[in-house]
Amino acid sequence: MKIIKNDTVLIFSGKDKGKKGKVLKVFPKEKQLLIEGINLRKKRQKPKKQGEKGQIILMPGHVSASSVRLLCTKCGKPTRIGYKITEKKKYRVCRKCEQEI
Repeated sequence: MKIIKNDTVLIFSGKDKGKKGKVLKVFPKEKQLLIEGINLRKKRQKPKKQGEKGQIILMPGHVSASSVRLLCTKCGKPTRIGYKITEKKKYRVCRKCEQEI
């Protein structure tokens, strides 16, 4: 999977289309991502102590990796990711500006 933790991505399909967010966690086997502030789900939480009230918490849900694009750190545009291999290192490259990500 070409998107990794702490990348900034742009959602280009679904109910959160056009929003940007930071990747919190990657699930490569399922090809899913957890993105901060995207695809929020409501979770009802019971009170833990006596006299405390229950709460409704917003938690991010999984997003398919095929519905996001990485935002390039150099040009700031949503882009696909390529790879370049040198003698000792393999690194990700922006397909638009050809700069290392």
